[in-house]
Amino acid sequence: MPDDLLLRARDVSYVLAGRQILDRVSFELKPAQITTIIGPNGAGKSTLTNIVTGLITGFEGEIERRPGLRIGYLPQKVYVNTLMPLTVERLLQLTQSASEREIDHALAQTDVGYLKQRQVRALSEGELKRVLLARTTLGEPDLIVLDEPTSGVDVTGEVRMYQLIGEFRSQLQCAVLLVSHDLHLVMSQTDQVLCLNQHLCCSGLPESVSQHPEYLALFGQQAADSIAIYTHHHDHVHDVSGDHAEHQHD
Repeated sequence: MPDDLLLRARDVSYVLAGRQILDRVSFELKPAQITTIIGPNGAGKSTLTNIVTGLITGFEGEIERRPGLRIGYLPQKVYVNTLMPLTVERLLQLTQSASEREIDHALAQTDVGYLKQRQVRALSEGELKRVLLARTTLGEPDLIVLDEPTSGVDVTGEVRMYQLIGEFRSQLQCAVLLVSHDLHLVMSQTDQVLCLNQHLCCSGLPESVSQHPEYLALFGQQAADSIAIYTHHHDHVHDVSGDHAEHQHD
């Protein structure tokens, strides 16, 4: 596999209970790029992320990963036992060792450092999502996989979550594989779009995908027009106040 690739999927297919979930899906993930998976409900988006992360192994085709590839993962749904006493700090240490300094830094990156000693069961949906997003950055991942990271979050929270994801790419120089329905919010900083409906309908830059016949058949011209409004070249980033700053990614 070339040095400039983190992961390569070749003809990935998956059948569950006699139903074709994925059909010969191929794509590549490169360092420090954001790839967004879009598609209708039942398109196989979550299944594909589970295959990328290694949670699903019984598939046909090939997933080739860079040796030693480190992956941070935020699933679409996280179930927390509300009867179990568990602080945010302890949650971040459950499946991996992390120093107090690393935990403080991770929580600060997602603006929730003040929640460190809070009980997880007392968190709002938006707070929990930010804590779990912080958790994906522990261990200096090469790739962060996020499956619908803003589900259950209000509009203001959605905008900030996508800002944070863009900041991760710049600050950590990691790749991001993102499943989202919020096309107009994510497309402005997405490098590659995978339009999925069991098979890979189309892929490429947001501007080109939004004009593809299969994309238009799935989402309509209005969605394509909204992407055209929000996309721009990656020559700068915005800080929290909206001012321009130097961009580290070509």
